Amino acid sequence: MSELGREGSVQQSEIVQQRNDKSEAVEVVVSKWLRVGVLASAAVILTGLLLFLISGDSGYPEQTFPTSLVGIYSGLLSMKSYAIILTGLIMLIATPVLRVFISIFVFLHEQDYLYVGITIVVFLILVASFFIGSAG
Repeated sequence: MSELGREGSVQQSEIVQQRNDKSEAVEVVVSKWLRVGVLASAAVILTGLLLFLISGDSGYPEQTFPTSLVGIYSGLLSMKSYAIILTGLIMLIATPVLRVFISIFVFLHEQDYLYVGITIVVFLILVASFFIGSAG
């Protein structure tokens, strides 16, 4: 193999290695945010649970609870324990959905358009399932 051929293959392998390093760095950041989201939601749920155990009151009449985001938000502002727990659950559900959304931009940055398309479809399915679930 000529010197020029070796130099070209070395440059190619360096480019591939740089892309892999960048991908790994992005994955580390995203995984940290996933951990933060899970821990934050657990803290919110635990706060609501402790408030419920201390007060013995969910903040709502018996057998009722908020069924809309507006109702949960209103209950959260009033520090109702059940609304705080539901807020933590919403945070827990939103964490991986946010990860899918962020992945769209990561794949765009990496110019991996096949995965951009796949990730957009997955994100749209997730969003549609929330709307279908809230309608039914």
